[in-house]
Amino acid sequence: MPPVVTAAGLACCCGIAACSLCCKCCPKIKQSTSTRFMYALYFMLVTIICCVMMSTTVANEMKTHIPFYKQMCKSIQAGEMCEKLVGYSAVYKVCFGMACFFFLFFLFTIKINSSKSCRAYVHNGFWLIKLILLAAMCSGAFFIPDQDTFLNAWRYVGATGGFLFIAIQLILLVEFTHKWNKNWTAGAKHKQMWNGLLALVTLMLYSVAVAALVLMALLYTHSEGCMYNKVLIGVHGGLCLIVSLVAISPCVQNRQPHSGLLQSGVISCYVMYLTFSALSSKPPETILDENNRNITICVPEFSQDLHRDENLVTGLGTTILFGCILYSCLTSTTRASSEALRGIYGTPESEVARCCFCCMPDGDADAEEHIEKRGGQSVIYDEKKGTVYSYAYFHFVFFLASLYVMMTVTHWFHYESAQIEKFFTGTWSIFWIKMASCWVCVCLYLWTLIAPLCCPTREFSV
Repeated sequence: MPPVVTAAGLACCCGIAACSLCCKCCPKIKQSTSTRFMYALYFMLVTIICCVMMSTTVANEMKTHIPFYKQMCKSIQAGEMCEKLVGYSAVYKVCFGMACFFFLFFLFTIKINSSKSCRAYVHNGFWLIKLILLAAMCSGAFFIPDQDTFLNAWRYVGATGGFLFIAIQLILLVEFTHKWNKNWTAGAKHKQMWNGLLALVTLMLYSVAVAALVLMALLYTHSEGCMYNKVLIGVHGGLCLIVSLVAISPCVQNRQPHSGLLQSGVISCYVMYLTFSALSSKPPETILDENNRNITICVPEFSQDLHRDENLVTGLGTTILFGCILYSCLTSTTRASSEALRGIYGTPESEVARCCFCCMPDGDADAEEHIEKRGGQSVIYDEKKGTVYSYAYFHFVFFLASLYVMMTVTHWFHYESAQIEKFFTGTWSIFWIKMASCWVCVCLYLWTLIAPLCCPTREFSV
């Protein structure tokens, strides 16, 4: 290996240099992106370990294929068959270590505005040392005394953090809808093309929402049962109609000219998605047919055949779910998202209409950039004039995501019977959490519409 690559690797792992790939053909990477990628890599590593701990299949395979498995378990004091390293209690402890890791860095990086401070150097480097610290924290949680008290208390902390993570995502979704409509409306003042795009996308969103409503009514209801499903589908369809009418009502339009059907269309689609997800997570109902045989209702017939291949469903579904969690973490940690949660928005005059407005860079695009080449992938030091995202907010979101992963993997309040192989088996706790998320999303959006009417003397900006 060339000396320059070795030096670069040491500088990344044990120094303040940004991490990069060793292949020259890779495109240039920004230091801020590299840092977030590394923290995300740590997050996904621990998440995979949690999934393995909840898998009875992996545990059985290890018992079968690892020689001296029993002796190894006894030597590390993990129980006769390593029972202390599997199940929901092990996941709680590992996620406790990961949550403490991100919360520690949240406290450590508060009020960092310059990437040249000592604390910023720690945030952007020393990756091997941080990996060892993360491993030590996750391992140390297994030696906490009075395990029963710890697990009971930590469960409520995890539930609170998980709900807060969901709430942040819902707030940012509502903010995204308003930002999207405002951006394209600004473009319509100069080009009529944006009006056409607004109408087309709005029509597509409502078409998807209506189609989803009809399909759920056909697939998730039955003439002799499924009362929960029928009521919820009807109520959520009514909620979508209400938010659409409120968004275009004259009193709302007078106070918020940027309000329109595009935002309510996005919210309607998300409500339909959450409704579908909740109905899919609900335990199925059974009734007796004319031959006095138990038949399952309230679920599509093809889903019963699909769930027979549990390994495929679990593997694919878990990958998609945690990919979405990771995406939510990274998109929630930009400076724009941080400012949106604090009620800070750009002025309408500064809006430049673009199709990919949500992918705008964090920093100043015209800022002077320093590019460092170390024999591998080129690194752009894009924080020379200041940080391009809030370090503390970034770590706080990952702290909440750690708690959300812990609760999701252990089936929230059905933790004792949780297994990763039964990850998509319906439970009432997951069903009601998704229902509550749906109602909170609608309430948040409605509040952004009616708040200027309820508090006319206060300035609102979305």
